[in-house]
Amino acid sequence: MPQQSPVRSSLPKVAGAGALALLGTYLAKGIHYRATAKRGFELAEPPAPGTAEFARMLEAIAQAPNREGNRLAILRNGKEIFPSMLEAIRSASRTIDFSTYIFWAGAIALEVAEALSERARAGIEVNLLLDGYGSVSVDRDLVTGMEQAGVKVARFRPLNWHDLRKSNNRMHRRIMVVDGQVGFTGGMGIAEEWEGDVEDPDHWRETHVRVEGPAVTDLMGAFLENWVEATGTLLSGLHLPSVPSHEDGVPAQITRSSPTSGSTATEEIFLAAILGAQERLWITTAYFAPREAFVNALCAAARRGVDLRILVNGRSIDKQVVRVAGKQSYGPLLECGARIFEYQRAMLHAKVLIVDDNWVNVGTANFDNRSFALQHEINLCARDPALVAHLEKHFLEDLGQSEEYLLQHWRERSIMERLRGHASELVRHSL
Repeated sequence: MPQQSPVRSSLPKVAGAGALALLGTYLAKGIHYRATAKRGFELAEPPAPGTAEFARMLEAIAQAPNREGNRLAILRNGKEIFPSMLEAIRSASRTIDFSTYIFWAGAIALEVAEALSERARAGIEVNLLLDGYGSVSVDRDLVTGMEQAGVKVARFRPLNWHDLRKSNNRMHRRIMVVDGQVGFTGGMGIAEEWEGDVEDPDHWRETHVRVEGPAVTDLMGAFLENWVEATGTLLSGLHLPSVPSHEDGVPAQITRSSPTSGSTATEEIFLAAILGAQERLWITTAYFAPREAFVNALCAAARRGVDLRILVNGRSIDKQVVRVAGKQSYGPLLECGARIFEYQRAMLHAKVLIVDDNWVNVGTANFDNRSFALQHEINLCARDPALVAHLEKHFLEDLGQSEEYLLQHWRERSIMERLRGHASELVRHSL
């Protein structure tokens, strides 16, 4: 089993020590979310994902330009993701802009740090933005070494007990842009859990995407949003070059969301995709704890004949309270025709939404209130049957490593499991 660094292993203790302090903030925010728990929105004639009309709607509600001519490559697990990212880093000739929620310790963290440092020593401008909570246990020696090499390292919203509300709004995005021309996003963290190819329960299942084309500019825009807040510095010039489109490329949109007092773009996009689905809705998510509006929308899709399959974590999940809370939705979903599968091989960390035969969403957002309301998220939406087929293959292979959760299982829950489920409702809005 991977060994945790002393700093990293203390993270649960830090979180526990601050739990009571954060509770007040959670409860205050919870007043709003409980008041709107049943609210969603309606579309009189929902456009189908993958249509030009749906793309225009995303442009309007998410300020997400529909970029033509992008080359997209799906990367599965650390075995494919890390080599591709490291190759891009080592080939950088001008700039590297990298933001991540998780940068911990281990061999891969050292390799990434050394690759970034080597480029900085070669005169490349390297910017690294770490979330102040997700990367609180980063190996300090790694950071010092990178800074000494010339890497500019900043932290997004370091934990501040004087501003708990803002401390609860984390930068969950993972973005890397090299020379302004090649970008990456998805669920990958820089830690040993993501190494390999899910050989055992200690190595996680992940999906990432490599982007070449005009959509890279929008990835850079999302990076800049957080970089400016953390450093007060706006990057331009070499960081924002003109990016050509590719004749063999496909349409793509980068959607990003930040915490607000109302609904976020991520929440609206997911609901719109569910409402517009015609034939298929396959969801892969690490954390599944939907509020009532989403349960209702999913059930409506199943009732109109949409093939609704939801792939979530089984016992290997790293946050058991989310699994307990998520199971509260299983009964209503199963009764309306949804199929739910629990991944058994390891921790499932991928976030993928497949709708019909020509639209996909890959990114950092999970199917829970943290992603829909509390965190900075980023996703890539694409209209491409070939990409859909690729991710469909991955989905079906993952189902082969899963167990279907049936309505019978729901009805046969133990008294203790039912009690835990009811108790989880108290914190559901903050999960």
